[in-house]
Amino acid sequence: MKIALMDSGIGLLPAAAAARRLRPDADLVLSWDPDGMPWGPRTPEDITERALAVATAAAAHRPDVLIVACNTASVHSLPQLRARLEPGIPVIGTVPAIKPAAAGGGPVAIWATPATTGSPYQRGLIEEFAAGVEVAEVPCPGLADAVHHADEAAIDAAVAAAAARTPDDITTLVLGCTNYELVAARIRAAVQKPGRAPLILHGTAGAVVAQGLRRIGEQPAPDAPASGSLTVLLSGREAELPDTALSYEEGRLLAAATPAR
Repeated sequence: MKIALMDSGIGLLPAAAAARRLRPDADLVLSWDPDGMPWGPRTPEDITERALAVATAAAAHRPDVLIVACNTASVHSLPQLRARLEPGIPVIGTVPAIKPAAAGGGPVAIWATPATTGSPYQRGLIEEFAAGVEVAEVPCPGLADAVHHADEAAIDAAVAAAAARTPDDITTLVLGCTNYELVAARIRAAVQKPGRAPLILHGTAGAVVAQGLRRIGEQPAPDAPASGSLTVLLSGREAELPDTALSYEEGRLLAAATPAR
């Protein structure tokens, strides 16, 4: 079995690590776009052009499924990606976890890139799944880029700025960009208020991988042999995992759990 994952940057690492944990026997293809990232400030047309290029590079490795581990690409480009690759390769998009977050009653905050915050797509999800729940949309300029480059000072500044824009009374926080899951502990520490119940965080990595497995008729098998290979494509070029990826637990897991080729 071969699972491909795509994103503008290393935000695909949480989903890739989830895939490695759920199916250590699966070959993984990670395709991202250092030449064109960040995608957030680009126009929808530019995002779609870049996403199609990254997806096409991954598709050349003949995966069984492609996981779009990127909220921005899912918001702007999912129909075009599916038109290009399906039915030969099922394409699984990433949807912010607004539905499970709203089920707890809120108040809820959604941290996302400026491109996703306030988009018709995100507003539609709020209207569909969070009717009657207090929801604050919090744009996080610069955070995804800082996480991608493992820039500690920039991460701290972006997290602090977003935390300052987040209402004090929220009980639940949706991480509406896959990059943010790499610094979830730091986000929790910045938003958690003393004396209040522990903040509930909702990401997407495990859920989107589970959906990808279901789509191709497979089940999690965490005890399978750790035989899966790892292929990394940087703007279509085969490469090793960059050092920035190894700054995060998820990247180190992928490097450690992959047999040498």
